[in-house]
Amino acid sequence: MSILANSAQYMASVPGRDNTPERETFRKFFDCWLSQQNQHLDDLITASTHYQQNTTTHSTPLEDDETLLRSLIHRVIHHYEDYYRAKSTWAKHDVLAMLCPSWRSSLEDAFLWIGGWRPTMAFHLLYSKSGLQLEDRLADLICGLSTGDLADLSPTQLAQADELQRRTVREEKELTGKLAKQQERVADSSMVELSHIATELIRSGQTSQNAAGGGGLEDGRVESTLAPKEEGLEEVLARADDLRLRTLKAVIEILTPIQAVHFLIAAAELHQRLHEWGKQRDAKQNGAAGGTDQTL
Repeated sequence: MSILANSAQYMASVPGRDNTPERETFRKFFDCWLSQQNQHLDDLITASTHYQQNTTTHSTPLEDDETLLRSLIHRVIHHYEDYYRAKSTWAKHDVLAMLCPSWRSSLEDAFLWIGGWRPTMAFHLLYSKSGLQLEDRLADLICGLSTGDLADLSPTQLAQADELQRRTVREEKELTGKLAKQQERVADSSMVELSHIATELIRSGQTSQNAAGGGGLEDGRVESTLAPKEEGLEEVLARADDLRLRTLKAVIEILTPIQAVHFLIAAAELHQRLHEWGKQRDAKQNGAAGGTDQTL
């Protein structure tokens, strides 16, 4: 329970107020959030097992089971909402940290889209898990038995998922285009002019620190030039995070409670394991690099 309290404390805190580096503060929040997600994963697996046992005993799901599942799903979704709410708060102070998160591994970084997971990945996850469960329960389905999990998606659900995926793809493409325009602004006339002035100051004998920090330029010139670029990135990030959360909720709405539980299990498992594998790879590579340095 202490983990829950710490996570809420970090989420409510104002970045930088206690002179703690903002990235380090969010890293602590993220670690707490991951611990909570791992606890939710255990709860989801337990609920799924309990539900399966009850459906084996009874011909139809018990009403109490459905209520418990919906309550658990609500808590998990609220946990995701907490993450994006905290991320939005920190992004206002350091959007670059949110786009290039140092608390994630290089493996995770390779698959990031605008500072997070690509929304359409939710559909690949849904279909992958559905296919695996279909293979596992094929005999039951052939016999006309309902499995209740993602192997048992109805034609209506599949059609709804397909339509949602199409809409999500369109929004993804739009945001990718907006990000490209923001990235192109790094070479606009204001940036080219400022970089030229800074270079001339360096060549004339100014130190690079003075030239870039305002020694030869008016105070705040660099910051004022970069500020609108960062604001544009913040807007794109906010819209990307909104799409991620909306997509997650929309997929859940298509599914039955027990199907949603299976989907959330798959999402948490993938997130947790990818994070662990990435950290392990980074540790090995850093260790190998350290050993190489010592031999030179």
